[in-house]
Amino acid sequence: MRGILILLVVVVLVAIAAISLGYINVSKVRDGSLPTIAVKGGQAPAFDVQTANVSVGVENHVVQTPVVNVQKPQ
Repeated sequence: MRGILILLVVVVLVAIAAISLGYINVSKVRDGSLPTIAVKGGQAPAFDVQTANVSVGVENHVVQTPVVNVQKPQ
């Protein structure tokens, strides 16, 4: 039970951080309304959610590494 609660808190904190840093943008595109009794049901609000685009690529580089020689004492 404690593990589920900690996981839920972490997920909420990550979501808050993502929204505050601009990785997720939530904007309301339609208002909600109460259902009318006589004719039809109500309308749920609609949201347009835009997330950050992440691209991962590969680059080849030549890196010089030092050579280490170890000599045992005689």
